Amino acid sequence: MASDSYESPLNSRYASKEIQYIFSPDKKFSTWRKLWIALAESEKELGLDITDEQIEQMKEHVTDINYDVAKEREKEVRHDVMSHVYAYGVQCPKAKPIIHLGATSCYVGDNTDIIIMHEALELILKKLVNVIAELSGFANKYKNLPTLAFTHFQPAQPTTVGKRAALWLQDLLMDLEDVEYLLSKAKLLGCKGTTGTQASFLELFDGNHEKCRELDNKIAQKMGYGSCFAVSGQTYPRKLDYQILSVLSSIAQSAYKFSNDIRLLQHLKQIEEPFEKNQIGSSAMAYKRNPMRCERIGALARYVLVDAVNPAITAATQWFERTLDDSANKRISIPEAFLAVDAILDLYINVVDGLVVYPNVIHRQFMSEIPFMATENIMMDAVKKGGDRQELHEKIRRYSMEAARNVKEFGLENNLCELISKDSSFGLTEEEIKAILKPENFIGRAPQQVDEFTNECIKPVLDKYKELLGISVEINV
Repeated sequence: MASDSYESPLNSRYASKEIQYIFSPDKKFSTWRKLWIALAESEKELGLDITDEQIEQMKEHVTDINYDVAKEREKEVRHDVMSHVYAYGVQCPKAKPIIHLGATSCYVGDNTDIIIMHEALELILKKLVNVIAELSGFANKYKNLPTLAFTHFQPAQPTTVGKRAALWLQDLLMDLEDVEYLLSKAKLLGCKGTTGTQASFLELFDGNHEKCRELDNKIAQKMGYGSCFAVSGQTYPRKLDYQILSVLSSIAQSAYKFSNDIRLLQHLKQIEEPFEKNQIGSSAMAYKRNPMRCERIGALARYVLVDAVNPAITAATQWFERTLDDSANKRISIPEAFLAVDAILDLYINVVDGLVVYPNVIHRQFMSEIPFMATENIMMDAVKKGGDRQELHEKIRRYSMEAARNVKEFGLENNLCELISKDSSFGLTEEEIKAILKPENFIGRAPQQVDEFTNECIKPVLDKYKELLGISVEINV
């Protein structure tokens, strides 16, 4: 149904429902209420006059958020947190006097931001592991299929299709390690007060420093975390946002590189992304099969790469213990980075799952170039049969130029082998030369490298996260 107001394409076209929920108002404001309950419970356990009845009333209204009351109140007071404190108090009249007791806005705002980013990172890890699983299967399936390698997009010493996929895997493995590190050090802001000194809580607890310390620990444990930042201003360090978006940017970089490689391979007609039966490649050219999913990966990845600059600037420009020029930027830049990377990983899974490989095209293109790369091998075999190395080198140089001219100027087949076999000074028959040109003779340890890499580096990851494997993704457009 058409709407008369703007809606982010990340919601309407690209990101999954899972990630949309994590950054939804329901998730945000219900987490605020859970934090207010954790605060009240902790303060009660540390001796403040808070009753079980007040806490139970708060628990009854964690998810049935009265948005209309909060919205009207915000029009009056111009403060989102105090509007929701008020709205919660309307639903919990007995608890109203103690909701948000001693806290500042960042208690709910910042702790919730950390919790949401943590849960979003867990979803990103899940999808990253599934991309790795799909790509690992592809690498193993094609580890022995020789293909031209490219440096500077010029034909270079051959590799295999599976070994090239291992390069994409290596990037993703590095990203996974970074996500794991971020998750391993996750901690909350805690409840530090307006400038991070806990002065209001020192007053509430009659100067008892240990209770102030214990308050942070209790809140962290109730919210499922092991610790809080040891020191802070009013907010958690904004460098955390930059660290998280840097990892999201890194994932986007890896996906971007993969998508570009597939687009180039699709141009060469070696490998294609999935193309559905009724899919239209071009509105004008009915025959076209455009790599639109890989192009979308690139488009979204480019957005994330640029978006990651936002928290870098925000972290650098915070004044002393708190300034508010972070808020509007954070509300946009952080959720959209996560939604975009979520969409990128869904596309990545979808593309790898449906990649179409054309071995005959790969072989034909391989054989059109391999005679040039095999000249050293041919020359060495000819020398073994008594040929003069310097004389043969010069002849191969001239024959190579002639064959290249036939290919480039006249569109003929590469006839280098034929030219060499007709020259008696080489002492090699055309059959002997063709034996030298077998593709598997030029791929080095590529198959073995794929085996070693997937067994030693990828398999332990897939074993570790086996319960996360097997997700299905839906591409809406």
